[in-house]
Amino acid sequence: MRIVTDAGLRDELLQRMQRDQEVRLSLPKSGPEPEDLMEQWRSVDADNTTYLKQVIDEHGWPGYDLVGENGAQAAWLRAQHADHDLPFQQRCLALLHDAVDRGQAPPRNLAYLVDRVRVGEGRPQVYGTQYHAPDGVLQPRPIEEPERLDERRAEAGLGPHAAYDRSMRQQYG
Repeated sequence: MRIVTDAGLRDELLQRMQRDQEVRLSLPKSGPEPEDLMEQWRSVDADNTTYLKQVIDEHGWPGYDLVGENGAQAAWLRAQHADHDLPFQQRCLALLHDAVDRGQAPPRNLAYLVDRVRVGEGRPQVYGTQYHAPDGVLQPRPIEEPERLDERRAEAGLGPHAAYDRSMRQQYG
């Protein structure tokens, strides 16, 4: 078990993650998204992005030793949901890559952020984690070298894409 060196920072990250998830889970599973909820979503994401920028400027990437495993997970989710600020997501990607190399964050989080950034850049994803629903049908966004997808996923600690695809379709399809 790792010792958390900044419990206050961890707690704030966890509270922000909880608010993020509350807003996202309040959206209807089907039909149009109410504009008031979408505005809350955008507001929460913008506020969390500003907060994570401050944390990174002060501490660097909040890894396991600083905020524990759940705090590091919450920090990653803040970056993952900063789609409105691609340059910041790109900065987080570099910092998270370094954190993974130092054993301060899980490789699976890096895989998800790699895909999120690549989709934001208009490039094919690498790990098949990002989905969309054009014409109302859930499907993965374009994937680079799909024949090697499960190999890359295994290297990142992710299960086979077929199982992930089934899970995504059950949850969101």
